[in-house]
Amino acid sequence: MKSPILLYDTTLRDGTQGENINFSADEKLEVARKLDDMGFHYIEGGWPGSNPRDMAFFKLAQRASFKNATLTAFGATRRPGLLTEADKNLQALLESQTAAVALFGKTWDLHVQGILGITLEENLAMIRESVAFIQKNGRAVIYDAEHFFDGYHANPGYAIDTLLAALEGGAGYLVLCDTNGGTLPHQITDRINMIKTELAARTGSDPEHLPFGIGIHCHNDCGVAVANSVTAVQAGATMVHGTINGYGERCGNADLTAIVPILCLKMGLTCMSAENLAGMKKLSRFVSETANMIPVNSRPFVGESAFAHKGGIHVSAVMKDPRGYEHMDPEVVGNRRRVLVSDLSGKSNIEYKARELGIDLNGNGFDSQKIVSKIKAMEQQGYEFDVADGSFKILVEKFTKQFESLFALESFRITVEKDKDKPCTAHATIKIAVDGQYEITAAEGAGPVSALDNALRKALDKFYPHLDAMRLVDFKVRVIDGRAGTAAKVRVLIESRDQNDVWSTIGVSEDIMEASWMALADSFQYKLSKQD
Repeated sequence: MKSPILLYDTTLRDGTQGENINFSADEKLEVARKLDDMGFHYIEGGWPGSNPRDMAFFKLAQRASFKNATLTAFGATRRPGLLTEADKNLQALLESQTAAVALFGKTWDLHVQGILGITLEENLAMIRESVAFIQKNGRAVIYDAEHFFDGYHANPGYAIDTLLAALEGGAGYLVLCDTNGGTLPHQITDRINMIKTELAARTGSDPEHLPFGIGIHCHNDCGVAVANSVTAVQAGATMVHGTINGYGERCGNADLTAIVPILCLKMGLTCMSAENLAGMKKLSRFVSETANMIPVNSRPFVGESAFAHKGGIHVSAVMKDPRGYEHMDPEVVGNRRRVLVSDLSGKSNIEYKARELGIDLNGNGFDSQKIVSKIKAMEQQGYEFDVADGSFKILVEKFTKQFESLFALESFRITVEKDKDKPCTAHATIKIAVDGQYEITAAEGAGPVSALDNALRKALDKFYPHLDAMRLVDFKVRVIDGRAGTAAKVRVLIESRDQNDVWSTIGVSEDIMEASWMALADSFQYKLSKQD
């Protein structure tokens, strides 16, 4: 039976070294709870000796209960010339009160002699003594061999000596780190096989049954961190380090949202239950939202575009058998199949999308080919329906005479005022009709679209009092063809959401406010029809 693979998440430590990635102590605890719920085996919470925020997190975590994960504190070996008992960083690791500690030490002689400026022997003593100090204080020690693959390439014998020093101190896991992200998959395989053989010879063990575990920690500077991690598992690693969404310094770390499905679904290895795997997309989105980062649509397995189909031939095949253009069932990782509608669409796209949105085409005598022609003509004018499901639904309903307008615009007026010492303010007045009744209201906002949004909400509230759950979360403006200067057409995309759904709408016009109104009105019509 194959050994289970241990998943070690370092989003809260290594992930926060990525550009623009920040978590408060409270946010770290929220993420840690989610990771624990998903069944991750280790959660690296931070470096308590390096900053007050991480120490605050570990104090919060001491009052929390984790069902599945072992919370882990991260830190460095003792400083040169210090006793372990006198090293404040090592003391902070113990004060974090985690059951496990990840200690990193120097493997590459370049760092030892050229950067730290110490002898090779002193570095070995720092590793051995630090691991022993933490281990004797009742913590399980995971040793991170920093820059291991570069160190092994430069000086193989010394790199192995550093691993042996960690084992002599009592480390249970040796994690081989591709810290600079410059190693390639075939090199990972070669190095791990050689390392297993050399460590077995030096410790009197069987290379395939070593008395300690081997882990892998890869960075993505060559774009192969996931491939390197998977290759390492094939070569015998049983612990995989990574971050959610691949967040991390420079080009990021190995992305666990890709590694876990590959290990479970493609390699048949035990590392996460099917029930938890189905929450992978939600976890990805939760971490993105908490980090205030825009989700990457093209991210494998969990991205919005991972199972999206645009070409008509592809969609026709998927309707007959999804295996024709999908390598797996998207629902296994909590994702969904999406069919995009654009000028590349065929009738299959329209029929699939209409069915997905609950629009009946078959019994109404409407020709999906005519709808395709209409959409292609509109996309020539600047529309993009593959990113505006809400507007597409309304368009098809109008075309097939199934649309029921839940409000109608009579007029609106917007004024923008600028005082010399104050920022701009905007005021909107709007008149709408609902079932023959008219409502006129006014509101202000941070800008003209905000003011119009507030005025429309205020007017609709009299007729539809449950719109407070709806929020506009994104607003984008694109100039379609800049050669016309200020008279050029603009495309406005609005993304809205409520507690259950996210939808996008679009407007195109030479006037930015008219385009904004078209997208805004579609968004409210979509929400009201869904609510109705």
